[in-house]
Amino acid sequence: MKTKLSILLVLFSFLSIVCFAQEKTKKELKAERELEKQKEIKALIDSKNFLFEAQKVIPQGGRFIILDYNTYFLKFNTEKTTCDLPFFGRAYNISYGGDGGIKFEGTPEKIQIEKTKRNYIIRATVKGKNDVYDLMFTVFLNGGASLSITSNNRAFISYDGIIIAPKSEENKK
Repeated sequence: MKTKLSILLVLFSFLSIVCFAQEKTKKELKAERELEKQKEIKALIDSKNFLFEAQKVIPQGGRFIILDYNTYFLKFNTEKTTCDLPFFGRAYNISYGGDGGIKFEGTPEKIQIEKTKRNYIIRATVKGKNDVYDLMFTVFLNGGASLSITSNNRAFISYDGIIIAPKSEENKK
């Protein structure tokens, strides 16, 4: 009787260990989510088609400014890059009564993508209607990004935000 009981106890303990071994821990689930996000970011960078949503502005020589409503963006594409970002800083050669922000459309040139251990660095030059913009993205593996813009007519400015997949016309409906 004791042997049957001990055999059942050992068998039950093996079965319970197998059941517990199949459940994933919080660390494993978090690691899987991070890996999935890294794959998504890599796919966006490789396609050279993504949307940068600005959340903070860091003007040259100033404090950072938090932006509201995620309405400021730069849509990057190899065929057409569209930008609508606020500008705080010194402007050198801007028409009086202009829009006030950095707004342009153009085709990016000299696109360079560099992969480091912790992020991607993307450089491009876009010729707008009245200015030339040098863009430098630093995209982190978790989707966070930093955008630095240098132009001929304005002081250097930097933005912090995220990159996401661009919204297509089908998704808007």
